[in-house]
Amino acid sequence: MGKRIVFTGGSGKAGRHVVPYLLDKGHKVLNVDRAVLDVPGVHTLLTDVTDSGQVYNALSCHFGYDGYEEPGGPKPVDAVVHFAAVPRILMHPDNKTFAENTVSTYNVIEAAAKLGIRKVIIASSETTYGVCFAEGDKDYHEFPLTEDYDTDPMDSYGLSKVVNEKTARAFALRYGIDVYALRIGNVISPEDYAAFPGYLADPPVRKRNAWSYIDARDLGQIVDLCVAKDGLGFQVFNAVNDTITATIPTREFLAKYAPNTPITGDLDGFEAPLSNRKIREVLGFKEEHDWRKYVKV
Repeated sequence: MGKRIVFTGGSGKAGRHVVPYLLDKGHKVLNVDRAVLDVPGVHTLLTDVTDSGQVYNALSCHFGYDGYEEPGGPKPVDAVVHFAAVPRILMHPDNKTFAENTVSTYNVIEAAAKLGIRKVIIASSETTYGVCFAEGDKDYHEFPLTEDYDTDPMDSYGLSKVVNEKTARAFALRYGIDVYALRIGNVISPEDYAAFPGYLADPPVRKRNAWSYIDARDLGQIVDLCVAKDGLGFQVFNAVNDTITATIPTREFLAKYAPNTPITGDLDGFEAPLSNRKIREVLGFKEEHDWRKYVKV
C-alpha cells in the first residue's frame, strides 16, 4: 500500500528522478522546495526549510487541493525524505552552506519527530569520506569505503553532512524513530553517461568520487526500500551502484591509481570502492542501471 511522503528538495537533480519513482510505486508525494517540480500529480509547497515554523507547517498540511474534499484536516504523514540542501561547495560562502544544511536538517527531523512521524530519510553524502572536496590530493584511509569509515571532511559541505548524521542519530535515540542517512554518491542522470568515456580515459579525475556513482533512478529504488523497511532505528547507508567506473577489475585498478591506500576488506571483481554491500544485504537493493548499459567500453 502506498505511503504519504513529504519530500524536501524534490525539484533538485536527484529529486526530479526519485519523486517519479516513488509515484510509480504507488506513493503520494508532497514536494517541499523553493522551486516548483513539474511532475503531474505532485504539488510543490514553496518552503524555506531553514525556517522551523515553515517546516512544521509543511509537514502537517494538505498535499494539494484534493485534500480539502474530505473533512477532518490533513491526513497523517508516513515518511519524510529530506534532500533539500545547498548541494555543493562554492555556491555560497562556506558559513552559509554549513548553516543552511545543518539547520534545515535539524528543523526537518525535529518537526517530524515531534509531529509523530516515525520514518525520516536524509541525504548524507560521499563527501563525508573526506576526499571529494579536500584541499589538494588526499588519499582515502582504506578500501572499501564502508559505513564504519572514520569520516574526516575538511570542507563546509562534507562537515555539514557529518553533523547531520549526528543530528539524525540523536533524534532517533530520543524518540525511538527510524532515521536513515544515505551517503549518496555522485548522482548520475541518464544524460550524464555521455561524459563517461572521458572518465574512463582519465581515471584520476574520478578519485574524488572514489570511482563510484549512483544512477538517479536507482537512488529512487533505495529511497523506496528505506520507506518500506521499518524498525532499524538510526542507520547510515552508502547509496551507490554496484561497480567501479573502470574497465579493469577493482583491485588491479586501485593498485595502479591509489597505490598508497590499503585494501582492508573484500573487493571482488569490479565491485565499487565505495561499498554498497549494506544496502544490498539489509535493504535488498538490486541495481537496475549499471553504467555499462549506456556506455560503450
